[in-house]
Amino acid sequence: MSGWTSTLFLDPQSREPVYLQIAHALMQEIHRGRFRPGDPLPGYRTLAEQLGVSRNTVMSAYHELKAEGWVEAKARESSVVAAAPPERLPPGLADAAPGSPSPQAIGFDLGGALGGDSPGPDRGLFRVGTGIPDPRLLPGAELARAYRRALTLHGNLALTLEDSQGHPKLREALARMLTETRGIPSTPGRILVTRGSQMAAFLTAQALFRPGDVVAVEALGDRRAWEAFAHAGARCLPLPVDADGLDLEALETLLATTRLRAVLVSPRRQYPTLAILSPERRARLLGLAVTHRFAILEADQDGEFQFEGRGLAPLASQDPAGVVVHLGTLSKIFSPGLRLGFVHGPELLIQRMKQLRLVFDRQGDMVLERAMAELMDDGEIQRHLNRMHLIYRKRRDAACAALTQQLGDRVAFTVPPGGLALWIQTRGNLDVDAWAAKALERGVAFQPGRQFAFTAGAVPGLRLGFANHDEAELEEVARRLAAALAALP
Repeated sequence: MSGWTSTLFLDPQSREPVYLQIAHALMQEIHRGRFRPGDPLPGYRTLAEQLGVSRNTVMSAYHELKAEGWVEAKARESSVVAAAPPERLPPGLADAAPGSPSPQAIGFDLGGALGGDSPGPDRGLFRVGTGIPDPRLLPGAELARAYRRALTLHGNLALTLEDSQGHPKLREALARMLTETRGIPSTPGRILVTRGSQMAAFLTAQALFRPGDVVAVEALGDRRAWEAFAHAGARCLPLPVDADGLDLEALETLLATTRLRAVLVSPRRQYPTLAILSPERRARLLGLAVTHRFAILEADQDGEFQFEGRGLAPLASQDPAGVVVHLGTLSKIFSPGLRLGFVHGPELLIQRMKQLRLVFDRQGDMVLERAMAELMDDGEIQRHLNRMHLIYRKRRDAACAALTQQLGDRVAFTVPPGGLALWIQTRGNLDVDAWAAKALERGVAFQPGRQFAFTAGAVPGLRLGFANHDEAELEEVARRLAAALAALP
């Protein structure tokens, strides 16, 4: 039972007796699959009131349907579609019956194609390529209480508030977080809350770029961001990445001949190689942005997770000129299912993004945003982060130990001081793509380096996330990876 009352539509021009109109309309709906075998049909009184006819008229229609084998009568006024209704409509109805297109049918030009398919359900796979938190560790009780309070204590405001920039309380909480934990002098007016980091990248691109604008990106990076830029009409040009992050010599060479609109960079932990942009390069990058008047789009996906050392502050914390747009997310703290991202930048940019958002998404989930603000203000998110630091550090160590034991000298990696994933480099002539295919056969899905490459060609590396699996699962992942490696020709 769906809980909905099925609606029937009759042809106002028909001259047939009303009971036959009802019977024929239901035959057509059953034949085209709107009502399936076993589905309940509206009761006599319900359908009579809906169509403005007498109950006896509907009874006559149902008797006709039963006689023709289309329905089966149940107790009282209940009828359901027959288990095996007729395969053909009566003569004269087939031509008038509306067709039932297949789900793939499309009667218009769809235009340009989008990117690849989104990943499907897990189906028992160990998915270790994304570097996401473990949803099993989500503090569900605390979140539920905060959500309930947002509904009960602030329900009228939360449910009626319209603010495409994000709930004011969450923007206030984010401004405090950025100021206190990331060293970014912030105010609520400089923050736009989004439904995840991808919306943040998309809105930023729509606000900043015009067709033909050139954006420099890291040659190994986030393909989804590149696609967001391309949809805004921008042209992305890749720059090399090495152990110290983005190659600034290559950037300066590009600037000598090309006017850049922006540079996309992940300085605190390069995605996917985990390289940290060196202090010298950070200073040069900020200076070049001021001189050449381009925006620095700073992606900061999991900066909260620093296991050893102090880590470097975001570029936005060293930006008196207002050239940095900081893109962040709260999904890596709790769960990817909680679609909450944000943009921090100059107020004029934020206001433009706010107006653009109104075109396709008037606002986010005001209740969830209010609940998240409460969790931030009462310290629950910080307490959750403290717990996750201990757990994820143990998982990182377990993953590194298991991979070293199982894969030996076929791979090399540096134990990262933070983050939720490893960047593993392969040795020799190991075919990473073939390895990924063999691993998938054994129930492990990782991301080979090719998936992060701007240009075609194999990359001797892979990204492996460790946070969303416990120690025993990570040991099993390593064993399966070793078995997949042994199966390569």
